[in-house]
Amino acid sequence: MAINAAEEETIEALKQWWEENGKQLVILVVVGFAAITGWLVWTNSQNANIDSASDMYEEILSLAISEAGQPGTLLIPQDSERIVELGKILRSEHGGSTYAKLGSLFAAQQSVQNNDLDAAEASLQWILDNEQGGLLNEANEGLVLTANLRLGRIILAKGEAERALALVNNLDPKTFEAGYSELRGDIYIAMDREVDARDAYIAAQQAGSNSDGLRMKLDELSNES
Repeated sequence: MAINAAEEETIEALKQWWEENGKQLVILVVVGFAAITGWLVWTNSQNANIDSASDMYEEILSLAISEAGQPGTLLIPQDSERIVELGKILRSEHGGSTYAKLGSLFAAQQSVQNNDLDAAEASLQWILDNEQGGLLNEANEGLVLTANLRLGRIILAKGEAERALALVNNLDPKTFEAGYSELRGDIYIAMDREVDARDAYIAAQQAGSNSDGLRMKLDELSNES
């Protein structure tokens, strides 16, 4: 009888607890289930977005490499225009991804090929305006320096030497010292500052550049002296 009495007391206690807390428990279970379901849906959506961005970037790569397997060669107009189009889609639909930034580099390159320097500048400027994002939400230093270097060249090609020089002088090139020094030399040439240009080209050589183009530039300056 004592056991039955204890069981009845336990049952009564459970009933009372349920009356006081049962509704809250149900709500917590429903909310928790909804949260888990939402997280799974969001994760699947993110994975789908990443896959989509990856597919587009792979298409860019396949178009950017010639039949001989050499990057950087002139492409047929249809392929060039497709790369520019894919760059725009990546920026609009996957702007937070590294794929969008890398795709914009290729898009800028093709815009230069198509003699559309304004579009090339816009693609590169977008990268710089959206440095944060992508893997671990950290700016990719190499990507940013590459974008700035190419942007400086495009600005110079547009005949804006002063603006190009301001861009170059406002950056720490780090491991890109050779490229930036050579660009600075090109800018000085455009500004008829041959002495400064020679110093910049020599700095590029000292930073590790041994390109034939750089040697030709220095030879031309020596011949003009």
